[in-house]
Amino acid sequence: QVQLAESGGGLVQPGGSLRLSCAASGRRTTYNTMAWHRQAPGKERELVASITSDGRANYADAVKGRSTISRDNAKSAVYLQMYSLKPEDTAVYYCTTDAISYRDYDDTPIAGRYWGQGTQVTVSS
Repeated sequence: QVQLAESGGGLVQPGGSLRLSCAASGRRTTYNTMAWHRQAPGKERELVASITSDGRANYADAVKGRSTISRDNAKSAVYLQMYSLKPEDTAVYYCTTDAISYRDYDDTPIAGRYWGQGTQVTVSS
């Protein structure tokens, strides 16, 4: 079972910065793409940024140039640094990973997408 634990959310003023962190834990697991999604009140969940295991990053247009996604494979962690935050960035931010876990008794690979519980980011003066 893969678990994701996010941290770093909170209240920030417009124009401010914030860094979200997410640590993944799971036995015998390989983490492929890791990503951040967000869901604002009354809106659908959307992809914010993603990063492959070899470091290729992709950003939504809404955050391009204002965010940097990074990961530490040794720690099974992914980070999202956000700059020049706007009120429209207010949302619950979710960490996700596409991972493959191997069963202990027969090494069968089990692929899945896993979600964290989310961390609230509020941009307001």
